[in-house]
Amino acid sequence: MKLTVISFGKDRSGLFAPGVAEYSKRLSHVAKVELVELSESRRSGPAAKTDEAEVLLGKLKPTDVLVALDERGKSLSSVQFAKWLAPQHEQNRHVVCVIGGDEGLDETVRARAQLTLSLSAMTMPHRLARLVLMEQLYRAYSILRGEPYHRE
Repeated sequence: MKLTVISFGKDRSGLFAPGVAEYSKRLSHVAKVELVELSESRRSGPAAKTDEAEVLLGKLKPTDVLVALDERGKSLSSVQFAKWLAPQHEQNRHVVCVIGGDEGLDETVRARAQLTLSLSAMTMPHRLARLVLMEQLYRAYSILRGEPYHRE
C-alpha cells in the first residue's frame, strides 16, 4: 500500500518535523510513505482555498483514496480508523491524506474525499495535525498487526 500525506506550508518552527520523520520511518516497514509539502496560496480567504484545491486535485489520480482532514469531519477512535484503513491496505490502494493550509480545505476537496476525518474538535496548527495524523497512521497499523504499541 502507498500512503501519501499532503500538507500546505512548511514547518518552519522545527517542532514537528522530527516526529513526522520518525513516524514516517516506522510506517515505511508496512507501506510506502510519501510526505508532500505544497506551497500555500499567496491569497487569503476563500481564494486561497480555491487555489490550493486546484493544485491538490490536479495531483490526484481517479483511483486514489482521499482522506480530507477537516474539523467538520468524522471523529473516529484509533480502532475505528484502523478498521477503515484495513481494506485499503488489503486492496493495495493509494491512500492520500490531505491537510489544508491556514484557511482549511475547499468544499471541492471535501466532496472528492472518501473520508473526511476530524482529529479533534479543537483547533490545532495544521503542522501539528500532520504529526498527529502520522502517529495515528502508525497506531492503526500497529492495531492491524496486533503489535503492543496500542493498548485498549
